[in-house]
Amino acid sequence: MAYSETIKLVTGDTEPMLTITLKDANTAAAGQTLDENDSSTWAAIDLTGATVRMRMRAIGSSTVKSVLTMAISNALNGVVTTNFPTGTLDTAGTFEGEIEITYPTGGIQTLQDLIKFKIRKDFD
Repeated sequence: MAYSETIKLVTGDTEPMLTITLKDANTAAAGQTLDENDSSTWAAIDLTGATVRMRMRAIGSSTVKSVLTMAISNALNGVVTTNFPTGTLDTAGTFEGEIEITYPTGGIQTLQDLIKFKIRKDFD
């Protein structure tokens, strides 16, 4: 299973805003030659009319801890954002996030790669 670079956060925080560009590893971006190992060559996923959610769980667990609906900030270029509502980062540990896109047709696409989060305990 492939992970992004680890995003490091602190318990109790609700920021920073997380911004992600969703890309299709099977389609070359305009003017690029597709390289499955180089995400800069991948085409952005068109999110027009879609809903994007991120599910978070502790690594090794099958229980989903949080489901965050992400805001689409640039649909044509696959850009989504989210903050971390109170309670999302209330536990220290290592977590993984799964991105799921629901298209206006009702079709669902779950991205293969996961986002890794390392959350450390706050000093408070």
